[in-house]
Amino acid sequence: MANDRWRGPDDAWGDPDAVDAPGAPEESLDAIRAERDTRAREAAEAQDRYLRTLAEFDNFRRRTNRDRDDWRRQAQETLLREILPTIDNFDRALAAPPAPGADPGLRTGVELIHRDFLAALDRLGVRPFVAVGQPFDPMRHEAVGRVERADLADQTVVTEALRGYLFQDRVLRPAQVVVAVHPAGGEDAN
Repeated sequence: MANDRWRGPDDAWGDPDAVDAPGAPEESLDAIRAERDTRAREAAEAQDRYLRTLAEFDNFRRRTNRDRDDWRRQAQETLLREILPTIDNFDRALAAPPAPGADPGLRTGVELIHRDFLAALDRLGVRPFVAVGQPFDPMRHEAVGRVERADLADQTVVTEALRGYLFQDRVLRPAQVVVAVHPAGGEDAN
């Protein structure tokens, strides 16, 4: 332990040249500053890498959530498109006149099931949209026929062959429609 204690300015820890070397304090101070600057740069670079990694992770999380939501919506749309023909069949059954001697309770039951089906679809965000009387919109309508009508504006939907539906304000199935066109001999004919 006697060798571990400092013995004065002429003998700094047993090395007489450590204090007497010319410029030693200035050189060591410059070395310390250079080391400090290097460490500060390394710390700044590490902080920058950390922030970039954090931002990349946040972007990854958002992208993953968006992809999951898109996948879920596509799965729901696929299922709902499979159900719509059943609703169409209920519509056709209810549009047909009752058969003579048919049980009125049967028709009432079909109406109740149809209404419950539409209510369940509505809760899921599926809603039919009105096509008749609207201008033809290729994003919402699929033209299956045309009829010459001078009394209606050109490209107006006259009848609906198959009802169209929206799912969360996006077209789930376009309406199949018949569109009015002006007669060939009229002024507006192309």
